[in-house]
Amino acid sequence: MDDFERAKDKIMMGAERRSMVMPEEERRNTAYHESGHAVVARLLPKTDPVHKVTIIPRGRALGVTMQLPEGDRHTHTREFLEAQIAILMGGRVAEELFLRQMTSGAGNDIERATEIARRMVCEFGMSALGPLAFRTPGNPWDTDRGAGISEATAQRVDEEVRALVMTGYETARQIIGKHRKAVRGMADELLTVESLDADGIKAVIAAAAA
Repeated sequence: MDDFERAKDKIMMGAERRSMVMPEEERRNTAYHESGHAVVARLLPKTDPVHKVTIIPRGRALGVTMQLPEGDRHTHTREFLEAQIAILMGGRVAEELFLRQMTSGAGNDIERATEIARRMVCEFGMSALGPLAFRTPGNPWDTDRGAGISEATAQRVDEEVRALVMTGYETARQIIGKHRKAVRGMADELLTVESLDADGIKAVIAAAAA
């Protein structure tokens, strides 16, 4: 990797923390977790290309899967947002399928997926509730703290948010279940080399399909 690439990764992904020593079990979990993200991101349509996956700790993250858009994007389709939720769920799914466990490492992924789903329902009108805006705590445009929605509507909002997240979870489970060899191969490669660029990710997935 040249100096330009290192600088770009530092800006986009955060500074590496090579001095941080992870127990081997945690390192293995991180490799499978990030491989789950990367495989789902690489194989789902309507997503940004995967630029890099690493198990070198960066910032507060133990590993990072980085996607870069091919061009400027100012709006997002429902399909794109649904894919983002599935990608975020890929880490947890890989932990469950390969390591038979759940860890707190998926906490930020779950929070981000839930927030995407909440905005799809409450702000973007992308649910069975229709093209309506619902004022719920956390809406940035909700300045009237006394305003809100009925208890019945709030329950329906919660159900729609949950449905979107669980659909993404199931999408990730199907992709990872179908491409177990690719996830295992990528995790093994990450445990050896620690980082894979776009070509390396593509090569691992192609080898698994051969």
